[in-house]
Amino acid sequence: MKLTARSALIFAFSLAFQPAAFAHTPEQPPHQLFQEGDLKLESGEVIKDFAISYVTHGTLNEQKSNAILMTSSIGGNHHRIDFLIGPGKALDTNKYFIIATDAIGNGLSTSPSNSKTQHGTKFPHFTIRDMVESQYRLVTEKFGIKHLFAVSGASMGGMQTIQWGVSHPEMMDALIALTPMAKTPAWSIAVNEATRKALTADAAYNEGNYTSQPEKEWRAWVNVLLTLATRTPEGLKEAYPKGLDVIPWIQKFEETWLKGGFDANNWIWQTWAYDRHDVGTTPGFNGDTIAALKSIKAAAILMNAPDDLYNPTIEAAEDSKNIPGAKYIVIPSLQGHFAASPAKAADVEFMNKNITEFLEEVTKRKSTQKQ
Repeated sequence: MKLTARSALIFAFSLAFQPAAFAHTPEQPPHQLFQEGDLKLESGEVIKDFAISYVTHGTLNEQKSNAILMTSSIGGNHHRIDFLIGPGKALDTNKYFIIATDAIGNGLSTSPSNSKTQHGTKFPHFTIRDMVESQYRLVTEKFGIKHLFAVSGASMGGMQTIQWGVSHPEMMDALIALTPMAKTPAWSIAVNEATRKALTADAAYNEGNYTSQPEKEWRAWVNVLLTLATRTPEGLKEAYPKGLDVIPWIQKFEETWLKGGFDANNWIWQTWAYDRHDVGTTPGFNGDTIAALKSIKAAAILMNAPDDLYNPTIEAAEDSKNIPGAKYIVIPSLQGHFAASPAKAADVEFMNKNITEFLEEVTKRKSTQKQ
C-alpha cells in the first residue's frame, strides 16, 4: 500500500509513541517475556511477578561480545528505533545481536494495565533506574552477557541509555542516545502534567478505576503531546502551507491513536518516572548531575534536532559537554522531537550514517587497545 505524505507522518508517529496493539506483524521477530520474579524497586516497593518484554534481532556470537541493548521510549515499545535496526543499517543485524526491550509500564512488560496482583492504581511507582535494572537482569540472567557492545534508545530510551552509562559504567563500550536528557527540566514536566490533566479530567477516568479508556481526553492528549510538544512550528508550516489543513490531519491522528489501545494509567505511571529522572540521584552522586555524567566511561554519541520542545534540545547539548569524549550531533531537521523517528527519510539516512561511523570508530578503538 502506498502511503501519502500525511499518512506516512501519522504512521511514523504511531511507531514513535506506539501502543501495545501496534506491537507486531507476523514477519517480525517473536515477542518474548523473561520472568524475573519480584522486582525490587529503588523505593523499596516491589513489582510482583515482574516480566520484561523483548524481541531479538541478529545472532549473539560465541564470545557474547556483539550485543546491543535497545531501550524504549515513553509510550513506545521495542519498535521505537526500528529505522536503525537491520542489515546495512547502523545497528546492523549481520554484525550485532540486538535485544530490543519494553520499559516497565508500556503494557507489554508488567504494567498497571496487565498486572494481575497490582492492577491499575495499585501498581507501585517506578523510576527510570528501575527500568535499567530490569534490563540489566534480562541481559545478565537470561543471556549471560557480561559486557554489551552498546546501549541505544530515543527519547525516554535515550534517557535510559545515559542512565545505563552512569549505573553500569563498565558494562558497555558505547552509548547511542537520541533526543535524550540526563535530568528532566521543568518544561518537560509541565508538558507531562498537561497530558495527565487531560486524561484525568475525563469522567470516564474515574480516579483510575475505569472500565473503558477516557476517549475524549485521549484526543486532548494527542493534541497536547503529539501535535504541539513534539512538533515544531516550522515543521507544521512546511507540511501544511494552507494552515487549516492541519485540523483534519489532527483529527485523523486522533482516530489512529485511539485504535492503538494505549492505557491511561500506563501513561501516567511512566510520566511519573520521566518527571523524576536525574542521573545525579544515582546512589553515590548525592544529586550532582554533572559528576554523574563525568563518571561515564563508554564512548557516547548524543543526537537531537533544533527546537525539540518535549526534550529541549539544549539538554542533550549541555549533557554532552560533561560526558568525557562525547560526540554531540545536531540532526538537520524541522521535525523537533520526532526527528528521531522514521518520519523523514533524510533524517533516517543522517542518523544511520553518523551512528554507523561512530560505531566503526568504537570498534577500531577497541581493536587498537587489544594490540
